[in-house]
Amino acid sequence: MTKLIDRRMGFFLIALFIAVVAIPVGNLAIEGKPVASYVVQLSGKYLCYALLAVALDLVWGYCGILSLGHGAFFALGGYAMGMHLMREIGTRGVYGDPVLPDFMVFLSYEQLPWFWLGFDQFWFAALMCMLVPGALAFVFGWFAFRSRVSGVYLSIITQAMTYALMLSFFRNEMGFGGNNGLTDFKDVLGFDLQSDATRAGLFIASAVALVAGLMIAKAIALSQLGKVLIGIRDAESRTRFLGYRVEGYKLFVFVVSAMMAGVAGALYTPQVGIINPGEFSPANSIEIVIWVALGGRGTLVGAAIGAIFVALAKTLLTGWIPEMWLFALGGLFVFVTLFMPRGVLGVIEESWAKLRRTEPVKEVTP
Repeated sequence: MTKLIDRRMGFFLIALFIAVVAIPVGNLAIEGKPVASYVVQLSGKYLCYALLAVALDLVWGYCGILSLGHGAFFALGGYAMGMHLMREIGTRGVYGDPVLPDFMVFLSYEQLPWFWLGFDQFWFAALMCMLVPGALAFVFGWFAFRSRVSGVYLSIITQAMTYALMLSFFRNEMGFGGNNGLTDFKDVLGFDLQSDATRAGLFIASAVALVAGLMIAKAIALSQLGKVLIGIRDAESRTRFLGYRVEGYKLFVFVVSAMMAGVAGALYTPQVGIINPGEFSPANSIEIVIWVALGGRGTLVGAAIGAIFVALAKTLLTGWIPEMWLFALGGLFVFVTLFMPRGVLGVIEESWAKLRRTEPVKEVTP
C-alpha cells in the first residue's frame, strides 16, 4: 500500500478527503448552506471526469495508446445506468406505463426491446456499465492490435468508432431515445435524485470510485505488467523481439481502461440528469486528451487534476464568454504541447527540485 501512495498521490488524496468532508457538510450540516446544491452536483461531475482522465492516462501515459474513443466508453456506461434509471420511473412517467419508458410509448413501441431486459435490477445495470464498454474495447482491440495498428492510425479509427456510435444512437430505431437521449430520472436505489442528501451521496461515491481507479491504475503501473507496458510505449518492436506478446498486454490494459471509463459514465448520468448521443461526440474524446496532457501524461494524479481544472474553467468561461471557450481550449493545448510537455504536475515537480538544489547549505558550527 505504501508503494501505491507516493508523495504526489498522498497530497492528492488528502486534498480529495478534505473536499469529500467539507462539501457535503457545508451543504447539509451547516445552517445557511454555504455550499450550494449546484456546487455539490458540479463537484461530483468533475470527479467523474477525473476518473475518465485517469482511465485514458493508463493507456496513453503508460502504454502509448492515444485513444480518441474513450468518450464512447464513458457514454456507454452512462447509457447503461440511464436505462436502469428509466426503468425505475415506472408509472410516474408522463404516459404512466409501468414497463415502457415515455419515449417508447410516444414512438408506439408495443413491447420492451430485448436489450432493455434486466435493467430494472440495479446490480445488472451496474455490471453492464463495465461489461458493455469492456466488451466493445475487447472486440475493437482484438482486431486492431492483432493487425498491429498503432500510432495516429489507431487514434483515427478509435475516433471513427466514436463517431459511428454517435450517429447510431441519434436514430430512434436504436431504442435509446434518439436525439433526446434518456432523461427525467426520478430516483436511484429508492433515493430521490433531487434530494441534497442523494447528491452528496453520489458525490462521495464518485470520490470513492476515483480513489479506486487511481489505486488500480497505480498497481498496474508498478507491477511487472506495468514495466512491460512502459517498454511497449517506448520501444514496441524491441519488446516484441524480447518475446513478449505485445498484443495481449495492450488488449488487457485497453479493456481495463474502458471499464473504468464506463464506471465514470455510470456515476455521471444520475448527477447531471441526462445522457444523450452528444456524449459520443469526437470533440469530447479530444477534450479528454487535453485534460491528460495538461495535468501530466503518465502521472495519473496529474490527469485527474487536469480534468478538474479544465472542467472548472469550462464552467466559468462558458458562463462569462461562451464564444471564447473553444479558442481558449485550443490555445491551452498548443501552449501545453510547446512549453509544458510534462504537464502542469511535471513543471511543479521540476521547479520544486530546482528550488531544493539551489537552497544554500547551512554551515554547522563546531
